Amino acid sequence: MGLLSLITIPMERSYSLTGPESERAVEAGLANADWYRSPIDRKVLKGLMKRSDNPAMRDTAIWLGLLLATGGIGALLWGSWWALPFFIVYGVLYASAADSRWHECGHGTAFRTRWMNDAIYEIASFLMMRNSVVWRWSHARHHTDTIIVGRDPEISGMRPPQLIIIGLNFFGIVAAPQSFAAIFRNALGMLSADEADFVPESERPRAVRVARVHMSIYAVTLLACIAFGSILPAMLIGLPRLYGIWLLLVMGLPQHLGLAEDVLDHRLNSRTIYMNRLLRFVYMNMNYHVEHHMYPMVPYHRLPDLHEAVKDDCAPASTSLWQAWREIIPCVFRQLRDPRHFIRPELPPGAGAPSYGPMGQAAE
Repeated sequence: MGLLSLITIPMERSYSLTGPESERAVEAGLANADWYRSPIDRKVLKGLMKRSDNPAMRDTAIWLGLLLATGGIGALLWGSWWALPFFIVYGVLYASAADSRWHECGHGTAFRTRWMNDAIYEIASFLMMRNSVVWRWSHARHHTDTIIVGRDPEISGMRPPQLIIIGLNFFGIVAAPQSFAAIFRNALGMLSADEADFVPESERPRAVRVARVHMSIYAVTLLACIAFGSILPAMLIGLPRLYGIWLLLVMGLPQHLGLAEDVLDHRLNSRTIYMNRLLRFVYMNMNYHVEHHMYPMVPYHRLPDLHEAVKDDCAPASTSLWQAWREIIPCVFRQLRDPRHFIRPELPPGAGAPSYGPMGQAAE
């Protein structure tokens, strides 16, 4: 019996991309469907979608500079408690901040110059223990079929909630080994059934090559640990994916957690949260998540402007992470007893009518 079977709760629905829910979603017209988008003037949207290298070059220089500085100082102070605060910050920059860089550069919107997006995307993919080829297609499916059960490979808030796994993943205990195992499997030339569902045949050889590069770097890191008789090399490469991921979960789980499944309206399955400038730097403005899903080609640095343009058609944004979690926590505990329960955002007067779809109509 595997570890996951001991810490998970049986689910009424299958979240696998190859299970019965996938066929049901297709039959219900939820796959590759047309989504509701808040109306916006075309000229305004065109201006918001204009890309620029400058904001991302500035933010990337700060990110990489801080990553090198904190990692370097932590390494110099290794063996002393003074190293601890530097590795805490290094871990957050390595894992939590890398996720948002992976995300924005994967969309190709962070920079105007393509090779810059591609370079940072590959670096961030490695830091996050993600096969850059597999995850590019995974995330494309996530945007096409957002929180559609049986179609979206990135649903983290399954019902009933897997609270033990969520808790362990604040320290990367479940997700990181799963990610490493997936890369190892890819390096052997194998894709899982779910991966094969969304990765085109033509892209699979490249996915194998990328995985082998990642595994080679991890092998060199392990040899360095053995040669130096220290885990310091792994504290710089690999282990930060575990000890630095906690902030990403604090910011990222509220993106969709507790909201509707199987709807074609991002106002109902995504959440926008106001955050301070430091968190928005780490998160690259992904706190404007409703807006990002509606118009994913708007660069991260223009999402606050997009929010202002569409907010009158959307539910009020959460005023803080604390407020968002205060809404989420009672919901997920209720979902342990009633998996069909979810939060229904209150849209303002005059907003476009919500579209809940088959699952939402049955839920209370």
